[in-house]
Amino acid sequence: QVQLVESGGGLVQPGGSLRLSCVASGGIFSTLALGWYRQAPGKQREWVAHITSDGHTNYVNFVKGRFTISRDNAQKTMYLQMNSLKPEDTAVYYCSEGIGRGNLFRPNNWGQGTQVNVSS
Repeated sequence: QVQLVESGGGLVQPGGSLRLSCVASGGIFSTLALGWYRQAPGKQREWVAHITSDGHTNYVNFVKGRFTISRDNAQKTMYLQMNSLKPEDTAVYYCSEGIGRGNLFRPNNWGQGTQVNVSS
């Protein structure tokens, strides 16, 4: 199984930025489709963004223009650059690996999650 380890969460004020990282082991990293999900307390987990093995990216409408997903195959790491953060972005963010085709992503494995708090 692919194993995923996340980092980079924390407390930031509205309008600030964070960069989340996800290091993957197992499998062949360059062939993986990778994604980010988030879950706020009392709410269901929702898809945020994903990136395919060839670098194609997709985003949920709420984060378009603010978040950027990327990957570094040499470091076997995926990133989520989060700018112009809003209080409603507060959630646990999860790294995932799965099947990606176009704007469709189906997760198979999950990281442990990293907490992002956006508050004054």
